[in-house]
Amino acid sequence: MHIISTVGILFILIFFVLHIAICVWAYRDSIRRGKSSEFAIIVAVGLLFFPLVGLIVYLLIRND
Repeated sequence: MHIISTVGILFILIFFVLHIAICVWAYRDSIRRGKSSEFAIIVAVGLLFFPLVGLIVYLLIRND
């Protein structure tokens, strides 16, 4: 039983770190593509509160 709770905590921690990494990546990517810092902050905050939907929307609206 103790192993299951440890694995669950580790799983949640990995997803939290991945979530933060995606927010940082999107912020840095929007700055690198020449967007304003305000836009980059909006992207990061949007991804922070709406991770999956925000990532899909960001990938659709960014310029390649």
